[in-house]
Amino acid sequence: MTTQRVKFYQVGSFAVGNRLLDPEQRTIQSGPDRANALTSGHRACRGCGEALGARFVQDAAMRAAGGKLISVNATGCLEVFSTPFPETAWQVPWIHSLFGNAPSVASGVAAALRAKGDTRTRVLGQGGDGGTVDIGFASLSGMFERGDDVLFVCYDNGGYMNTGVQRSGATPPAARTATTPAVGPAPGNPFGQGKDAARIAVAHRIPYVATATVADLHDLEDKVTAAMELHGARYLHVLVPCPLGWGSDASETVKLARLAVETGLFPLYEAREGRIAAVTRLRRGPVPVEEYLRPQKRYRHLFEPERDEATLDRLQSIADANIDEYGLASEES
Repeated sequence: MTTQRVKFYQVGSFAVGNRLLDPEQRTIQSGPDRANALTSGHRACRGCGEALGARFVQDAAMRAAGGKLISVNATGCLEVFSTPFPETAWQVPWIHSLFGNAPSVASGVAAALRAKGDTRTRVLGQGGDGGTVDIGFASLSGMFERGDDVLFVCYDNGGYMNTGVQRSGATPPAARTATTPAVGPAPGNPFGQGKDAARIAVAHRIPYVATATVADLHDLEDKVTAAMELHGARYLHVLVPCPLGWGSDASETVKLARLAVETGLFPLYEAREGRIAAVTRLRRGPVPVEEYLRPQKRYRHLFEPERDEATLDRLQSIADANIDEYGLASEES
């Protein structure tokens, strides 16, 4: 079999390669021995944040588990683009469940391993925000309550992207979707709807909950590793921009994920046993939410044909409240 050497490029502090760092500080993705749990050949859209997030999470979990990992995948974009029958892009034991029962199936796998006396193999459940925050929310809460030994990961792209970009419980306020069109006196997704799945997970007082994005690879891998060091129910909520559903350029996926954090709209934190244990402060002064909203066509109605100052102010107030609640402002700012 022919092989090709992996090439690494140093393009900044957030580069995948990070070849100028000491080996122990480099990301898992920078190493040629990474698992490539989600390998090439899948059919994700160009710039798909979920494909990036799934590969990063799976490879970090595989390393932490010493290669002993079983993944359970809810129906959704990730399942559809990675396993068009009879093909698969997964290089890890992988089970496809229904849209709403991935946490329950993952709990069953963990129970089966326990019954067999297998204490080495770990279980990771995963799904999009539709299958996690909406359809699968009851089974997810049950998994938390029982304390099943599963790390469940939600890849949040803010909608049901695979079935036509419909609204989900994670769709942000004012965002246009197929079911929240940009028409009427209050266009886009109504304010006050949806749910904060990560904070609800925290309220279950499970061993570990964290938020992350595909924009900071070190942070994401560290949180997966931290979660895998623990047992019991654990939850990771990862923001993964979707160029198709967001109406953004495929080249801006990582940039938008970073802006979501820098504006304060998507706080990064860790919680242990029901208490916020650590937050990622903003490296510079908060970025105005407009910088995050403008590149996305799902918010175009806030700027054209005229600016909707009232709605922009409401979105800015959400970001400001997050910065205050989580203490995100840097010491310099």
